Amino acid sequence: MAADVLLARARVVWRELAGVPMALPADGGVDVAVSAESRLSPPGWVGIVALGDAAIVTLPADNRAETVRGVLRSVPVEELTDPVRLRAILPVAEVLGPASLAYLDDGDFQPVGLDTVDVVPRAHDDLVRLLASVPVDDADECGLADITSAAFVVRRGDHVVAAAGYRHWPGMAAHLCVLTRPDHRERGLARAVASAAAADGLANRLLPQWRARPEPSRRVAQALGFRQLGAQLSIRIGI
Repeated sequence: MAADVLLARARVVWRELAGVPMALPADGGVDVAVSAESRLSPPGWVGIVALGDAAIVTLPADNRAETVRGVLRSVPVEELTDPVRLRAILPVAEVLGPASLAYLDDGDFQPVGLDTVDVVPRAHDDLVRLLASVPVDDADECGLADITSAAFVVRRGDHVVAAAGYRHWPGMAAHLCVLTRPDHRERGLARAVASAAAADGLANRLLPQWRARPEPSRRVAQALGFRQLGAQLSIRIGI
């Protein structure tokens, strides 16, 4: 799949999540709109998604919306997901991200085979135990509790030590969720379970999406053939 087709599919995902009709201009630029139904960010926050040379921004419906809209429309796309730049021009109280956004197609996929990857139903007891065995921040960040696919797991003894799956998102996206127990990291297990989950998404004609903040997670995506096409940032405007 050509890069421009992959980018077009990724843009469909986030336009649907915006909650209002929006455009990621083909010739670049920024589209900013007020959206009470936006899923680009937590409720009440400003959501920013840049893909390629274009971006969309959703704002909460409050009395600062028009001011924030005017400020963000003047920011170059490449700076919109830079928290330092935004703090210089807006009263930013909190930040989530930025997270990289990467996507995969069949032609780029570099699968990793591991004979010991098993498939279990989502919410399987072994998956619940894995989530309970890691720090709360890791469990929340990975998103495995919310997958809608089956889970692809690696066991060591009686315990699942790595798992991956995906959540169905709008725009026919398969949002990848991956977790490895801290004492089993750096052994290729994340690549193995993520490879199985990505292969399942592709087989179901979905668009695998990898959203990551930590660099190790980005390296796993890159090793599997995901292309980084953009970034997501959420900010909360203070008083």
